[in-house]
Amino acid sequence: MLELFIGLIVTVAVGYFIVKEYKAAGVLLTAGITLLIITGLLGKQILPSSITSTGNILTDSLEFVKYMLQYRGGGLGMQIMLLCGFAAYMTKIDANNVVVKQFSKPLSYIKSPYTLLVAAYIVACLMSLAVSSATGLGVLLMATLFPMMTAMGISRPAAVAVCASPAAIILSPTSGDVVVAAEKSGLPLHVFAVETVLPVSICAIIVMAIAAFFWNRHLDKKENTPMVKTDISEIVVTAPGYYAFLPFLPIIGVFLFNGSTIEGLSLDIYTIVVFSIFISAVVDFVTKRLDGRATLEDLESCYEGMGDAFKGVVMLLVAAGVFAQGLMSLGAIDNLIGLAEAAGAGGFALMLILTGLTVAAAIATGSGNAPFYAFVELAPALAGKMGLNPAFLIIPMLQASNLGRTISPVAGVIVATSGMGKISPFEVVKRTSVPVIAGLITVIAGTMVLVPMYA
Repeated sequence: MLELFIGLIVTVAVGYFIVKEYKAAGVLLTAGITLLIITGLLGKQILPSSITSTGNILTDSLEFVKYMLQYRGGGLGMQIMLLCGFAAYMTKIDANNVVVKQFSKPLSYIKSPYTLLVAAYIVACLMSLAVSSATGLGVLLMATLFPMMTAMGISRPAAVAVCASPAAIILSPTSGDVVVAAEKSGLPLHVFAVETVLPVSICAIIVMAIAAFFWNRHLDKKENTPMVKTDISEIVVTAPGYYAFLPFLPIIGVFLFNGSTIEGLSLDIYTIVVFSIFISAVVDFVTKRLDGRATLEDLESCYEGMGDAFKGVVMLLVAAGVFAQGLMSLGAIDNLIGLAEAAGAGGFALMLILTGLTVAAAIATGSGNAPFYAFVELAPALAGKMGLNPAFLIIPMLQASNLGRTISPVAGVIVATSGMGKISPFEVVKRTSVPVIAGLITVIAGTMVLVPMYA
């Protein structure tokens, strides 16, 4: 029990410092190294059996950091860096704005404000396929769909809530979170993303759209919220309309090159993203009338996006891995499992516990990535010890991290959209709360129905 107590104290400290806006990667890395050193002082083995000990507690802890940098940076980290670089390139050549403009057009024909709200929410969710950043997408929607929604009679708080919430449910099979979850589940990316996550996501989006319709209408009537109408500003884009297909190239590639759609042709996600960047660059080169200098300058944004991903996401993955190893080598997880078994907790109870922890951490930190990356490291070990299917634990955690962020008043997307909408972040959270709860229940129910509990 001492190990569990130490693990709990360090975990609470991690949450505290992240809430105080200390850098999440640094906090997790410091906590992880601390746990590894404590593990050594208690006479336990710090490193996994696959890593040779250096013979010293401190250097063993640093040896594991080196291992995680090699393992994460060269494998999973490279996938995420490529995807983020591609997303940055799409922004640079204005392809993302073209997507927004194309999806925005049909909304102007809808007359009922709350029907428009549902339609806008669904369109916004589809646009999350092209814009991976929750905050980036929220700001983009505030600049485009928000004026249209308020002009059609949707209240300002309801419109802001729509702009803040499309990234609450993950749709994109090439999202960094999905890539991580697929690896930890031990499933190929296309199987995990398309055959398991996507059906659950679609069900959750439908339920959340219905909940948003009734919840926002109820709040508008209860609070007598004014319907302030504004003029719809024109969306200005510099790229031609056919650029709209470019952001979807990695998604199309996942479907086409999985080895079954086109017989004998199987590409991994690395090659698919590189291929997508290549095609986009060729299209941009031809569109710019063979101006090679301009095309190569635009490609610099891709490399910068990869660098930003290493700093902001890959290092977070490394730090989360070190933290998780600290908890596991200390024995805190074994203690937790012992308590769960003593309480008669089965697979469903464990899934609820991990999902609840992820939601709570996401609300406290305002981050969808940090809680998921931290807790997903534990899921395979817990599943293996209890004979469970890792995907049964991981899918609800995957969605819960993003759902929790959507009801966090300190989340970047909430702060940014509420600021642009000139309302309180807590007003936005109130509007997103009921749809998020409905979505979380749907995710849990969908996982139980569609994903086998046992391996």
